[in-house]
Amino acid sequence: MTSTSLNRARRWVRSPGARIASALAVAIGALAWHGMANSVEEATKIPAPTVDEHVAATHSETAVFAGGCFWGVQGVFQHVRGVTQVTSGYSGGAADTAQYETVSGGDTGHAESVRITYDPTQIAYGRLLQIFFSVAHNPTELDYQGPDHGTQYRSAVFAVDADQRHIAESYIAQLNTAHAYAQPVVTRVEAFKGFYPAESYHQNYLTLHPDQPYIAINDLPKVGYLKQMFPAVYRTQPVLVKTSGS
Repeated sequence: MTSTSLNRARRWVRSPGARIASALAVAIGALAWHGMANSVEEATKIPAPTVDEHVAATHSETAVFAGGCFWGVQGVFQHVRGVTQVTSGYSGGAADTAQYETVSGGDTGHAESVRITYDPTQIAYGRLLQIFFSVAHNPTELDYQGPDHGTQYRSAVFAVDADQRHIAESYIAQLNTAHAYAQPVVTRVEAFKGFYPAESYHQNYLTLHPDQPYIAINDLPKVGYLKQMFPAVYRTQPVLVKTSGS
């Protein structure tokens, strides 16, 4: 399958109606096994950041990352100890274009993103970045992740303040200097302009649909990598977003 047809198949299978069309999902799954089997993102063991935040008195801070399809990124961080909530959504563009079908056109400035609420006394921002770069996505892929192509799937860190920007930029420089990957890290550190939660049917998607072919091929392995590479922060039960249907 071409990257264009893969994107079309993925957009179709991600619509609300397709979630209940099991027979058709099997057909898409058959195509996926032929076209996506070689697109699974492998985890990379990387050093921890040498620059990190100081432990603060607050027990709640926010991080916003974009690393391809938000299903898998959300699913990974929902299994991280110290994280209290992970919401799939859109960041980088305007409020009036923050809808899935619009963002999927690739010209809104938005990226599929996750907003992570965490307790910095339990897990530091730098550790979240380490998980993001090593397990949740491949930071060397420019404007795509695996089968998903377009600026809406770019690798980005949306820094909510100057401290986060400094930590993220320092870590990217550290990884590139150490040649942690075969290719340079292309992750963009962008100013945070706002976060807009995605539609309810996108929330908790990995947990609710583990047998969906896209999830099984592309995203479930990432949760396995998290458990293997970060056992001290892995938790079996994910922290799920409460939606209107839950």
